[in-house]
Amino acid sequence: MPDNHKIPQHVAFIMDGNGRWAKERGRARTAGHKEGIERVREIIRGAYDLGIRTVTFFAFSTENWSRPKSEVSVLMRYLDNFLSGEIGQLHKNNIRFLVIGRKDPIPKYLQLKIKKAQEKTKGNTGLNFVLALNYGGRQEIVDGAREFAKDVSAGRIEPQSLNEEKFSRYLYTADIGDPDLLIRTSNEMRISNFLLWQLSYAEFYFTPIYWPDFGINELKEAICEYQKRKRRFGGLDVDQKNN
Repeated sequence: MPDNHKIPQHVAFIMDGNGRWAKERGRARTAGHKEGIERVREIIRGAYDLGIRTVTFFAFSTENWSRPKSEVSVLMRYLDNFLSGEIGQLHKNNIRFLVIGRKDPIPKYLQLKIKKAQEKTKGNTGLNFVLALNYGGRQEIVDGAREFAKDVSAGRIEPQSLNEEKFSRYLYTADIGDPDLLIRTSNEMRISNFLLWQLSYAEFYFTPIYWPDFGINELKEAICEYQKRKRRFGGLDVDQKNN
C-alpha cells in the first residue's frame, strides 16, 4: 500500500492501448475507448480517496484528428455522453473539471458543454480533474509565446522580465501546477508531445498493461514505485552533499 504521507499531488496519464485491447478481444477499436472511459471514472475515485490533488488525462491529441472520421466521431460522442452523465456527480463530489487544449476544431456544441461544465465546477476545492483535449505540448508553448508577445506589444510587460515562473502563467496549466508523476500504459516509452514544459522534473512510470485494464490497484502500484524514488530536481541527495 502507498505511504499516505508521500502521495504525489499531481498525476498525469497517457491512456494508451485501447485499440490493441479491443483488437485482442476481436472487438472494434471504439469498444476499447468505451472501456477506457470506465477506467477514467475508476481512477478519479481512487485518486480522490488516496489524497491526490490533480489528475490529468491525455484524452485526445491534436494529431488524433488524422484518425478515421468514424472513430473520431464516436470519441466525440463518448465525450458528449460523459459530460452529460458525469458532471453533476463530479460537482456533487466537490471535483473541479478543467479542459486544456485548443478549442477548434472541437464541435461547437461540445465546446459549449465543456464551458458550462467548467463554470459549474470552478468553485470546487476537491480533486482537479483535467482533460487534455485537442492538446499538443508544442502547440501549448507556441500559444503561450503568442500571448506573451501580445502583452509585450500592449506594454503590459517588459520582454527582459520574462522568466520560467512568469512564462508558466501563459500555459494552459497556469493554475494547476506541474505533475509529480506521469503514468503511461501499454509499454510505450515516450511522452508523445504531452505536457512538454510541465514534465521537466516529473517521475515517469511505464507499464505494459493496456489502459482498459489499468485500475485502482495498478495506480497504487505505480504510486508505491514513485515513493521509492528520490526526486533531486537537478540537485543532490543530502548524503551526496555531505561527501
